[in-house]
Amino acid sequence: MLFTLCLLVGAVGLMGLWLARLVNRPPAPIGGGDAFGAAQAAFDQGDLTGAIAHARTYLAVHRDDINTLYLLARALIYRSYSEYNRADDRASASAILREAAQRNPRDIDVLAVHALTLAIDGDAEEAVAVAERALETEAPSAAIAHTALALAYNTVGGYDTAVRESESAVSTAASRPALTDALRALAIAYRDVGRYDEALTAVDRAIDLDDRLLSLHFERAQYALLLGDSDSATVSYFNVLTKDAGNIKARLRLCELSSVMRERERAVEYCQAVTAYAPAWVEGWFRLGMEYFLQGSFEESQRALHRCATLQTLQDVPTDSLRFECWYIQGQAAEILGDCVNLPAIYNEWRAIAADRDVRQRWTYPPEGPPGCLIP
Repeated sequence: MLFTLCLLVGAVGLMGLWLARLVNRPPAPIGGGDAFGAAQAAFDQGDLTGAIAHARTYLAVHRDDINTLYLLARALIYRSYSEYNRADDRASASAILREAAQRNPRDIDVLAVHALTLAIDGDAEEAVAVAERALETEAPSAAIAHTALALAYNTVGGYDTAVRESESAVSTAASRPALTDALRALAIAYRDVGRYDEALTAVDRAIDLDDRLLSLHFERAQYALLLGDSDSATVSYFNVLTKDAGNIKARLRLCELSSVMRERERAVEYCQAVTAYAPAWVEGWFRLGMEYFLQGSFEESQRALHRCATLQTLQDVPTDSLRFECWYIQGQAAEILGDCVNLPAIYNEWRAIAADRDVRQRWTYPPEGPPGCLIP
């Protein structure tokens, strides 16, 4: 009995110590260094979505940490070019850095990253103004500001200035991320002045620094095609699919490339995959309809382009983004087939759109309609 009593007393004492330690344990840090480390690790592995999530967690507490702001901006920028439906990421990056710049109007580093996001989002005038403010004093972020200036000048046609600014960015970059961004801007600048070999060399250097950024592979394919090297472009697109097996944008580019190479069946296969994976994407149906038309499969072309036209109406696509061909080529397919039931409907639908909007394209039949069909 005495032995049992001693065991019970000891057990109660140990439990009391354990409870005391549990109650007095300091709370776990919220958004601490682990979140930034996780964001950086995700970015390095090519997981831009994970990097964005972890960076936002860290910024919830450390909202003006420049390293995290730069990492988040880069993740959003590169993700925006990696898939067909990510364009909003560029506006998101610009908005986040605008808020940071408003809180820190004299922070040169924040201004430099803000200028970069403005240039990427297409606001060239403000990007130049902010970047020049960031360059008033020498700072480690000078390369980022030069990159922003290069991209902004490219947007407004200042191609020679863009080359100079991007070359300055490459020569002053003090970190791998800044050098990667500068080399990408340099490749774009070389492309726009027709120096395609040098553009390819510059983007290859950027890929050597970070080959998990899908947008660099897309841009490399573009430069290869400008040099007439379709095999190298194909390899670049397959590199994207190796890293992201479900990438829809890469399949669309392979469809376009196969079409240029007159590999019609393969082009159709790629475009069919695009419409299967992204059934609400107008561009996929447009490309599929065009491939069918070029093959002479006019009924299939008419169906695909009808879907393209319907989606544009349902999604209320802005006038300057309308794919006129989804109506016009659909009508040509119907005319070839002698489909006088659907042709008037297609034609009148486009006439109604043209009447309500200021469109550049014109499609006009004589009053009696096309041969063999009367249009009311």
